Amino acid sequence: MEAKNKHYNMMFCPAYWDWIGSRHAAGVVNSISMVYDELIDYGDELSEWARARKSLFLAVEDEQTQMAYIEVVQYVNDLPNAREIEKAKFLSKADPWLIAKAITRGSVLVTHESLAPDNTTKVKIPNVCANFGVEYLNTYSLLTALQASFVLGP
Repeated sequence: MEAKNKHYNMMFCPAYWDWIGSRHAAGVVNSISMVYDELIDYGDELSEWARARKSLFLAVEDEQTQMAYIEVVQYVNDLPNAREIEKAKFLSKADPWLIAKAITRGSVLVTHESLAPDNTTKVKIPNVCANFGVEYLNTYSLLTALQASFVLGP
């Protein structure tokens, strides 16, 4: 959602969204059904894009993901410095499910968030990933690693 609202607006950077689709078709990029559900609720052009690419979003109902999710929830609930409202906010979204799926698949998680100090009162994806040994990177690092190139035509 942040990509659509900022750097990769669908109107002026459609190549980014085409690239995501092509990387999915190549078996390199996926997301999860929880993200799909969040995206289609907006009723905008990103919702339409997601609906047309439902196969990009993996199910989270499998036993491995469910067990990993339970571990993520326990870890988040046990964070000593995080405020309860921040824990609840984190756990109410797709983020813990993304981490759980990354744990089970050995995937790299892509996020715009940065690692926060251990004494943070918020729950951040990179911090939870680090605890579970899940590699994470930002969108720019992903684009570089996968040698994305968005070139204007003639």
